[in-house]
Amino acid sequence: MLSIRNIHRWRIHHLNGTTFLILLALLVGLMSGLAAVALKTVVHYVGSLVTQFSEGGASSANLLLFISPAVGMLLTVLFVNYVVKGDIGHGLPSVLFAISRKKSRLPQKNMYTSLIASTLTVAFGGSVGLEAPIASTGAAIGSNIGQWTHLSPKNVRLLLGCGAAGAIAGIFKAPFAGILFVVEVFMFDLTATTALPLIVASLSAATIASFLMGSGIQFTFTIATPFSLSQLPFYIVLGLFCALVSLYFLRASDRVESRLKRVSSKWVRLLIGGSVLGLLVLLFPPLYGEGYTMLSHLLTGKEQILMLGTEHNPQSVNSITALLPLFLIILFKPLATALTIGSGGVGGTFGPSLVVGGLSGYFVALVSNLIGLPPQDPANFALVGMAAVMTGVMQAPFMATFLIAEITGGYGLLVPLLAASAVTYLCVHPLERHSIYARKLAQHGDLLTHDKDASAWHLLDMSSLIETNFVVVRQGDRLRDVVEAVKNSRRNIFPVLTDDDKFLGVIVLDDIRKLIFRTDLYDSMSVTSMMHPMSEGDLVRNSDSLIDVVGKFRVGNRYNLVVIDDHDNYLGFISRANTFSAYRRFINDTTDE
Repeated sequence: MLSIRNIHRWRIHHLNGTTFLILLALLVGLMSGLAAVALKTVVHYVGSLVTQFSEGGASSANLLLFISPAVGMLLTVLFVNYVVKGDIGHGLPSVLFAISRKKSRLPQKNMYTSLIASTLTVAFGGSVGLEAPIASTGAAIGSNIGQWTHLSPKNVRLLLGCGAAGAIAGIFKAPFAGILFVVEVFMFDLTATTALPLIVASLSAATIASFLMGSGIQFTFTIATPFSLSQLPFYIVLGLFCALVSLYFLRASDRVESRLKRVSSKWVRLLIGGSVLGLLVLLFPPLYGEGYTMLSHLLTGKEQILMLGTEHNPQSVNSITALLPLFLIILFKPLATALTIGSGGVGGTFGPSLVVGGLSGYFVALVSNLIGLPPQDPANFALVGMAAVMTGVMQAPFMATFLIAEITGGYGLLVPLLAASAVTYLCVHPLERHSIYARKLAQHGDLLTHDKDASAWHLLDMSSLIETNFVVVRQGDRLRDVVEAVKNSRRNIFPVLTDDDKFLGVIVLDDIRKLIFRTDLYDSMSVTSMMHPMSEGDLVRNSDSLIDVVGKFRVGNRYNLVVIDDHDNYLGFISRANTFSAYRRFINDTTDE
C-alpha cells in the first residue's frame, strides 16, 4: 500500500538528496501557484457579486459600502472561532517566528485557514491585501511537505521559502520578485544551495498562474511613456516623499492596531473597527477592498474613480479637484488596513503598501504638473511610488523594484525604480530597522536575520543549556556530607547553598581529594572552609543574554559558569562545551549554504 513511509524508503534508494529536493520544490511551487490562482479568482468573483448589489441606487450602494466590510470581518471571526476553533496565526510574522523558534514547522491547518479567512475579509471589502495570506499559505505548504518527507530542519526551511516564493510569483506572475521576497523579507541567503529550488518553485508557480488566469484578474500595466534621464531629480523627490509616507504608514497602522488590541472583547473590537471602517469606506469608496481596481483606473487617467469609487461616475474631475481626495485616501488607507486587521479581519499590508505607493506617486506627479514644472507622466510616477513605499514599509528594495519591473513587462523604469527605492530606504531604515512584519519579533528577540552569528546568540534559549545534575551541599554541612555528595555525583563541582537556596560558592573535587580519606575531620571540618566563593565573573543570571555569557567564557577562559536568578537563587551551571555545541547546531540548521 502506497504511503508516505513507502515513498520515503523508495526515495532513499533511488534519488539523491539534491534531485529529491528539486522535485519537492517543483511540487511546492505548483501547489502554491494553484493556491494563488484559487484565492485571486474566488475573491475576484465573490467581490464582483457583492458589489453588483450596489447598482440598485444611491441609498443601497451607501448601505452596502457601510456594512459590507463589517459583514466580511464578522464572517472571518466566526470562521476562526467556531470552525478553526483556534488562532490561525498572524500571517507572515507567524512564519518568521516559525523560522526562528520552531525549526520552520508550521501547522497543517495553515495550508488552508488563511485562504478561507482572507477570502471572507477581502471579498466583502476589507481594506487589506491577499499577498501576505497567500505567502503564509505557500510557506505552510512547503513546511508541511518538508515535514512529511522527513527532511532536515535546514531543508524544511528551504521548502518553506519555496512555498512563499511560489505564492508571490503566482499572484503577480513575477518569479524574480518571488525569489527576492524570500531573500529580503524572510532573510534567506541566496546561495548555490538555495538558488535552484527557489527558481524552480517560482517559475512553476508563475507558469501555472499564467496558464490558468491569463491577465484578466491580476494587476498589470504597460508603460507608455519612456523614462528620460532629465527626470531623475523628480524621482529622487518622489523617493523622499515616499519615505515620509512609509513612516506614516508604519506608525499610524501600528497605533491603530495597538489601540484596538486594548479592547478585551473581540466582539466589541469588531463593532468599533467595523463601524469606523464602514464610515471611512462610505466617505471614500476607493478604500473598499484591496484597491487595485482604483489604482488600475488611475494609471489609465480615470481620476473620477477617486470621487465615488466607480469608473462610471459622470462627475467632471480634473487634476486640481483630484488632489484633495487623493491625499486623503493616502492618509486613510493605512488606517483602514489597520482597522480591518485589528478588528479580526485576515489580510496583509503588502497590497495596501503598493496601493498607497501608487497613489503617492500619482499625487507627486499631479503637484509637479500643476505648479508649472516640466510635465511628468502620473502613471510612471505611480509605478515608481509603488516600489518606493513598499521598500519603506517592507525594507525590501530589490523585491519592490523587480516586482514593478515584472508586472509592467519590462525594465524601462529600472533606473527611477532603483533611485526612488534607494532614497526611500536610506531615509526610512535608520528610523525603522525592520519591516512591518518583523519589527515586533525583533523587539522580542525572535527574529532570524542574515547575520546568523548574532541571531544564534539572540535566539538560543539559555534555559535549555542549564545543567542541573549537580549534587548540592548546604552551608551548615560537614566533610561527611561532602563525601556522601561525592559518592552520589558524577560531577567534580559541588555548589554550596544556604537553606533557602541562595548560592554561596562551590567545592571542587580536586581540592578535597586528600581530605576524603581523613575520617577524623568528617564531623569537624565545615563546608564553608572548603568552599571557593565565586566572583561576579563566574556568575550569570538567567535574565542575561547569551552574548553576555559568551563574553564571560572568553574573558576569563572559564569552562563552567554558575547560573542564578535575580534573587541569587541557584539554578545550575552552563558550560562552554554545551553552549558552543548548541551554537554550531543552530548555524548548521539555519545557514543556507
